[in-house]
Amino acid sequence: MGKKKKRDFLSSELVKSFARIHGFESKLRAFEVKDFLQDYLSTDLFNEIESVNIDADQLLIKIKSPLLKNDFRLRKSFYLNKIKTNLGDDFDFKDLLVL
Repeated sequence: MGKKKKRDFLSSELVKSFARIHGFESKLRAFEVKDFLQDYLSTDLFNEIESVNIDADQLLIKIKSPLLKNDFRLRKSFYLNKIKTNLGDDFDFKDLLVL
C-alpha cells in the first residue's frame, strides 16, 4: 500500500467548505505547502522551517538557518514554480517572503 498522508482531511470537501465559511482557507493551503516542502526537502532542511503562512497571495516562510534562508531567497522563483507545478494553479503566489 502507498504511504498515507498525515493530513488526508485536507482533500475532504466538508473541510474545504467549512474553511471557506469560517475564513481559514489560506491556513489549509499553507498546510499543503508545508507538506510539499516536507516531501521535497531532506529531513534536516525541513526541520529548519519554523512556519509556513499565506498572506495576500504571498507565501511567507519562516526559516531558522541563515544558509537555507539565503537558498530560498536566491531560488524563490524556482520554489514558487515547483509548488505551483506540484500543487496546482490554486497555488499561484505572487511572491515568496523568507523571514
